[in-house]
Amino acid sequence: METERIGPPLLAGERETLRAFLDFHRATLAMKCAGLTDEELRRQSSPPSTLSLLGLVRHMAEVERTWFRRVINGEDIPLVWSETGDFQEAYDATKADRSEAFEAWQREVEHARRIEREAESLDVSAYNARWEENVSLRLVMLHMMHEYARHNGHADFLREAIDGSVGV
Repeated sequence: METERIGPPLLAGERETLRAFLDFHRATLAMKCAGLTDEELRRQSSPPSTLSLLGLVRHMAEVERTWFRRVINGEDIPLVWSETGDFQEAYDATKADRSEAFEAWQREVEHARRIEREAESLDVSAYNARWEENVSLRLVMLHMMHEYARHNGHADFLREAIDGSVGV
């Protein structure tokens, strides 16, 4: 999988800036996973934790799906890897493979991009049942950047433990 990571614009409107920063974080996760085998991607950080790079990709597919499709778009769809709505199930990638995880993640990212592009403004809002509150697309995009930034920090440590690679 070829990944191009483009730095966010230094001077742009709010929506373009949010979109670019979110894509920057998405590309960072992909780059952290680049060049690794399925076995390396499944390597757990520190058992009994099931955290792995592949688990992070699966988790982020669930997060993209939930915030953009289930919340903002109001789609009545289940999570990808959990019938009970437990986001933690995606972290367990012991039997997962790269193609399944990355295809699901890329599919959800494309849905998210489409939903964001088609939204009238960042003020579009929808009900988040978990929080029992309405949330704006602006909040969702900021929350997604927070999710990626946090998990990209995990990905830094995971990748370094696999082959010593740092940076990105």
